[in-house]
Amino acid sequence: MQQLALPTQEDFARWYYLSQRDKVEDELEMTTVCYRPEGLEQLEAQTNFTKKELQVLYRGFKNECPSGAVNEETFKQIYAQFFPHGDASMYAHYLFNAFDTAQNGSVKFEDFVMALSILLRGTVHEKLRWTFNLYDINKDGYINKEEMMDIVKAIYDMMGKYTYPVLKDDAPRQHVEVFFQKMDKNKDGVVTLDEFIESCQEDDNIMRSLQLFENVM
Repeated sequence: MQQLALPTQEDFARWYYLSQRDKVEDELEMTTVCYRPEGLEQLEAQTNFTKKELQVLYRGFKNECPSGAVNEETFKQIYAQFFPHGDASMYAHYLFNAFDTAQNGSVKFEDFVMALSILLRGTVHEKLRWTFNLYDINKDGYINKEEMMDIVKAIYDMMGKYTYPVLKDDAPRQHVEVFFQKMDKNKDGVVTLDEFIESCQEDDNIMRSLQLFENVM
């Protein structure tokens, strides 16, 4: 059975970072990006980005979101650029909720860059904890089969009709069953954070996928 790639959100983080860097890097050599010094210094201390990288990301974020915050609809439009052949709206909804740590319907630059820092430069444990939070839709500290089915269906919708080989109708259900066979260590019907991290660390394919995004420049 075709394996479901774990770090879809990391693909997006890398794509967004590189696209914004390429857009504004030349401009930064000619002009200074305005940013509150105290905010920049704090973010530099809290993330794994340099001052220049934060300036690049902030300029790109402001270009996309002049108000300084992105709502879910705008986020979906940005994310759709990364998956033009499928319907990414549902997965983008879940991803937006993971970025929206305050759960107030908008993502500020600080929220966005903190998540990018984890996905692109974080430790394996940090990346896995963030991914667990993404999959834990109702934020109760567990992943149940219904949540995993929703996530898997959203990923298949996002990949679109050009997926090869062609996916069978019951592929999402099969993936959920495999997921729980591997990760539900005590067979209680839910996956805890510890079970998730332990299982991912035992999976060479997942670990290789996560390591692809270390030290992105």
